[in-house]
Amino acid sequence: MKTLIWQGIAFQSLEYFKLKENDKDLQVTSKIIGCYEDKIYAVDYQLTIDSEWNIQEFMIESEINTVKNRLTGKKYQHEWKINNMINADFDGFNFIDISLTPFTNTLPINNLKLAENDTQEIKVIYIDVLNNLVKPVTQQYTRIATHTYHYDNLQTDFKSDIVVDENGLVVNYPKLFDKIAEM
Repeated sequence: MKTLIWQGIAFQSLEYFKLKENDKDLQVTSKIIGCYEDKIYAVDYQLTIDSEWNIQEFMIESEINTVKNRLTGKKYQHEWKINNMINADFDGFNFIDISLTPFTNTLPINNLKLAENDTQEIKVIYIDVLNNLVKPVTQQYTRIATHTYHYDNLQTDFKSDIVVDENGLVVNYPKLFDKIAEM
């Protein structure tokens, strides 16, 4: 089991994160609290990830300015059931990207196993928790050093170099997240 805390810089948050590995999959439970612009928020999420770091199931419960929301997703072969409805927009997607956590960057980083200077384009289910938005997004990862990956959102001009530890967990995501504790 790995437990750590990330500090959200832009989103003024703290995340208490736990990753538990068993013989068939990985289980994540996490709690985030913070404030951003005029929004005070609390988020609990749970993920089930297969041994290849593909997301299999997620549940995100949030409360933003006292308004509660719940988002669920479960993968059935190549289809995604989002809040109990099959959503064809996400057919074949193996990853999610939750806006308020750096952890979901670990999924493609560990799954793709890129060699240095290799690049891979992927499709992800992007979940903007603060705006209650779920949409398909194309991203690109390039391994630029042993523990550094260049991230590029291909729909926007957002780019960043993400530093990870030996387990692929984010140590520094410039201007967004820093790991501040681990045990």
